[in-house]
Amino acid sequence: MMKKLQKLGKALMLPVAVLPICGILMGIGYALCPAYMMGAEWAANLGHATSGLAYSVGFFLIKAGGAIIDNMAILFAIGVGVGLSKDNDGTGGVAALVSWLMMTTLVSAAGDYAPMLAANETWAVAYSKIANPFIGILAGVIGASCYNKFKGTKLPDFLSFFSGKRSVAIVTGVVSIVASAVLLFVWPVIFSILVTIGSTVAKLDVIGVGLYTFLNRLLIPTGLHHAVNNVFWFDTIGLGDLSAYWSGQSGVIVKELMGNQISWSVGQYMAGFFPCMMFGIPGAALAMIQTAKSDKKKYAIGIVGSAAICAFLCGVTEPFEFAFMFLAFPLYVVYALLYAIFAMVTVALGFRAGFCFSAGATDLLLGWPLPAHNNYWVIIPMGIAAFVIFYLVFLFAIKKFDLKTPGREDDDNQDAETRIELANNDYTGMAKVILEGLGGKDNVVELDHCITRLRLEVKDNLLVDEKKIKSSGISGIIRPSKTAVQVVVGPKVQFVFDEMKKMI
Repeated sequence: MMKKLQKLGKALMLPVAVLPICGILMGIGYALCPAYMMGAEWAANLGHATSGLAYSVGFFLIKAGGAIIDNMAILFAIGVGVGLSKDNDGTGGVAALVSWLMMTTLVSAAGDYAPMLAANETWAVAYSKIANPFIGILAGVIGASCYNKFKGTKLPDFLSFFSGKRSVAIVTGVVSIVASAVLLFVWPVIFSILVTIGSTVAKLDVIGVGLYTFLNRLLIPTGLHHAVNNVFWFDTIGLGDLSAYWSGQSGVIVKELMGNQISWSVGQYMAGFFPCMMFGIPGAALAMIQTAKSDKKKYAIGIVGSAAICAFLCGVTEPFEFAFMFLAFPLYVVYALLYAIFAMVTVALGFRAGFCFSAGATDLLLGWPLPAHNNYWVIIPMGIAAFVIFYLVFLFAIKKFDLKTPGREDDDNQDAETRIELANNDYTGMAKVILEGLGGKDNVVELDHCITRLRLEVKDNLLVDEKKIKSSGISGIIRPSKTAVQVVVGPKVQFVFDEMKKMI
């Protein structure tokens, strides 16, 4: 089960990776064309142009970015369809799109052929919200499953044209009709649960922000944080903080959802991540480097130092988190709690910011022209506080409980200098060492990768030598099942994957 969830999490990274394009386009667009979000009268009063070349270019870029963010659910469907298909075949993506089109059309039109169902106000609202990322993910799973199961279908000669991959879309269509019939009754219930979760947390205001942020970080190892994000960031139930932020909305939004009135300040479910990712992680990384063994400090700098820079610039935190979460999980829980605390304080101080990809410096700057941004100056004192507190908490915990963070692991007779050389320069050598640690190419059944990790299936788990693998300079190793192995490399995993694929 865990293996399947992690594969789903990996597949979701494909459509999520498109978000930076949206952020760049809309950020530049709003900078050139602030009148678009302000309204012509307000813009004119502030002296902003409502016509001209800059306005036209900005308007064009805003619409281009909006085309992405407004259709994230479709991207989720296609991305998951491709990501879960064997060999990442595009046929799975086409099948997923077929499933998406059929399910969203059939369920949303329930009032046309099943008026007794749509007559229920609660159910009618649910049907109107069927075109959302949750259903996109479901369509992706259906498309990929049909591809994996029926891509080798052989039919009689007179139907041979529809054999093999051509049969996938047909089977997907049939399955999607059945799924739509089920969704007519199941989706309103699921929707009610999502609304209850969202409205309950939203009513908690600042405390709700902290609760959401804590769950977001704590669920990172399982990949289930994407499910929570769908409730608060995307427009699955109507909250859609990320969607609202980048569509130019601002202030407090009040909505009525199935009898529940919810309200939130645009950006509040994203703002609290900025001080933690940009400044808190570098502080924690400094504590890890300082407490590393003297002969392993360069190794620690190579692992967590580079991860901290990555987190500051673009908000990619996995390289840092996976470097210690399995070595010192109690510290990871404290790490998630620190996120929650800083999120509550930051939002309470009125800081509002949003991101398209993650809470790094790049998104902070790109979000500057948007109307929802507020009290940007707060990031300076909160950033300083996050750096100091993360540093002190990590320093105390590591020393007090002798936690095995990077650079503090038990000696394994491997040369630290070799680790750094492999980690930073020699991808071929790194791949070779990892492959040897996995028991050789004959022991590898399946090889894949996500944004930061190599994901493998091995024949014999007893042949896996974790110490050998760690000597390559990787951040950590995860063993989600008896035969599954995940090697946390970092953002440059693609290069290691390419070299290992050649060897295999």
